Amino acid sequence: MAVREGKRVIDDPQKLAGPERAAVILLALGEEQHSLWEMMDEEEIREISQAMSNLGSVSAKAVEKLIVDFASQISQGGSLMGSFEATQRLLNTFLPDEKVDGIMEELRGPAGRTMWDKLGNVNEVVLANYLKNEYPQTVAVILSKVKGEHASRVLGALPEDFALEVVMRMLRMEPVQREILDKIEETLRTEFMSNLARTSKRDSHEMMADIFNNFDRQTENRFLAALEERNRDSAEKIRALMFVFEDLSKLDPGGIQTLLRAVDKGQLGLALKGASDSLRDLFFSNMSERAAKILKDDMAALGPVRLKDVDQAQTAMVATAKDLAAKGEILLAEGGGEDELIY
Repeated sequence: MAVREGKRVIDDPQKLAGPERAAVILLALGEEQHSLWEMMDEEEIREISQAMSNLGSVSAKAVEKLIVDFASQISQGGSLMGSFEATQRLLNTFLPDEKVDGIMEELRGPAGRTMWDKLGNVNEVVLANYLKNEYPQTVAVILSKVKGEHASRVLGALPEDFALEVVMRMLRMEPVQREILDKIEETLRTEFMSNLARTSKRDSHEMMADIFNNFDRQTENRFLAALEERNRDSAEKIRALMFVFEDLSKLDPGGIQTLLRAVDKGQLGLALKGASDSLRDLFFSNMSERAAKILKDDMAALGPVRLKDVDQAQTAMVATAKDLAAKGEILLAEGGGEDELIY
């Protein structure tokens, strides 16, 4: 980098940071390439604009080298495959490890370009459990920035008195200063989103439990038995994490009724053919007397059924329960504790 007549002149592009390099290339491309700016989010535009305003003079040689290097990397790369691992390897080449860890944790969190988009993709119960410990005014600001549909669900999941206080603050709310919004965003990013990303990472036992849940009963037993011989501790962890058909007995009456409304009626009788008496009674007791009698008659009419068909029907019901959890209608707790399902 040289200095001429007291002005900064950039001769070596290697000394430029990423935003500065992008600023040089965009300046060189000129105003006609405004479509490139349209592809960026607000934060990227702000960062590059800041770098551009403080850039100073860049020599023609430096501009040429930057553009040639850029074109060369694009042309030599061929097809690309993006992944978390590839992204992390690339970031590690020019950022400190702790900075990369923070970025990757945020990427693993809820989808969304802005913090408010991300919050809109967080389950309302999870978000409410965090917000109930904040000041009502802070919660009012946060809920005013997310979509009304999601804000209503979060309010419904908050304690009633607290939610009412938040509503009153929202009704009296005045325009929020940019500095306050920035502070709230930073707190959400460092305290909530980073923790959410860490806790949402799946370990290998959880992944295998999900795979084992989709085995038929004979294959599941065969793999677990073989695994117990090699690594009893891992087999026990997987078994504890698995959510199986009999775990539906932990549902309360409201949960059973929610599930009954969602399951394929043609598979219900087949699935219950292989259920324990207590689980059958639980389902029957949450149906009308007429519906329970019809279902019992249908089950009797089935006669002997293949174990494979029963397994498939039960697996389908478990999958439906998981779908309900994904939609936020029920929550499947981790592990095989007493509170497997939470409403």
